Amino acid sequence: MTGIKRFHVATRYSEIAVHNGTVYLAGQVAADGSLDISGQTADVLASITRLLAEAGSDKSRILMTQIFLADLADYDGMNQVWDSWIVPGHTPPRATVQAALARPEWKVEIVVTAALQV
Repeated sequence: MTGIKRFHVATRYSEIAVHNGTVYLAGQVAADGSLDISGQTADVLASITRLLAEAGSDKSRILMTQIFLADLADYDGMNQVWDSWIVPGHTPPRATVQAALARPEWKVEIVVTAALQV
């Protein structure tokens, strides 16, 4: 059995866990909560890109994405940024739901599971 490798370990969670060729990211939120949905989504996706690269993967290898929106009225704005970020032909399975996020200024949180590069 392969061991678990964790990155950016904090008291409550790790930003990344890697096990058996799979990368699991913690939910990513915008660093700047004052941004609109487009800005927050772009910030979150930039974090995901960086974390996947650090773990040895990339956005073309995403297996599943879960998107949490504080307000479903932001769905179209989030999708505009998502659609320009995702790799055509490699769109992963995805769930998008409305949820109360941990901080009121956060508009979007995204959780990603991806395969490691081979």
